[in-house]
Amino acid sequence: MLVGRILADGSTDKRARYKHLELSENNFYNKNKMKKSKRALRNKVSAGEYLAFLSIKYEVEPDRFFNALVSAEENEKSRCGNLSIECRGKTQDKAVFLILKDSKVVAQFPILRDFLLGQENPIRNYMKTDMINRHLIKKNAKSRFLSIKDLRAGMKKVNLKAKVLEIPSPKSVFTRFGNYASVVNVMIADETGTIKLCLWNEQIGSISIGDTIQILNARMSTFRGEKQLNIGKDGTLSNVEGLSSQPNEGQSGSVLTHAENSCEKCVE
Repeated sequence: MLVGRILADGSTDKRARYKHLELSENNFYNKNKMKKSKRALRNKVSAGEYLAFLSIKYEVEPDRFFNALVSAEENEKSRCGNLSIECRGKTQDKAVFLILKDSKVVAQFPILRDFLLGQENPIRNYMKTDMINRHLIKKNAKSRFLSIKDLRAGMKKVNLKAKVLEIPSPKSVFTRFGNYASVVNVMIADETGTIKLCLWNEQIGSISIGDTIQILNARMSTFRGEKQLNIGKDGTLSNVEGLSSQPNEGQSGSVLTHAENSCEKCVE
């Protein structure tokens, strides 16, 4: 409660009251200003990390994206997949780029010209930052099929379609429940890379080399420093005819869940 000084005649000193109110407002303003500054600092990212984010979000290969930026800096305009890139201005050390998709502005920001003069693509150095990982996890949460190159350790509910390249001989392991189980790490691939898929018991015999498989609700982990995909107790493995960009609930194929969900790791 704001009150002024009580004068001899019993009235309130309004100047003191307004002075107190002014100080309170200033403190509130300064606190909000500090919060905004901290938030801006926390959200500030480098040009390389932001370009890596755009590369992932708009599904543009990093090398192609970088080359398009260099071309736009030299020729004022270029295209890269579904993105249009314009160089809107240059200074001695910076170039300002406008990026559009279907005539809609995606971003406009400056890039140091030294960034574009490197012998190697610097965008690739930012493809595994926390910002990119958070975006991929959020993207995966929407139940879309991911590419192998986008998989990161710790991801859950991973949906993937891939081709079976290699099925080694299964190994017999003793589980914590006191029984033996067969386990194998199958090598699978899509157009972006390869990864090992851990299969158990009857799952192993459900697929063959050359099959296209669909994996739903899997999880990513690492074993001895190597990334691998696990079906998990809630995941499914289906043998399907072909690839599609979105899940198809009506697609036929044998569906198997995790056969030995008590074991967290697979063998080599």
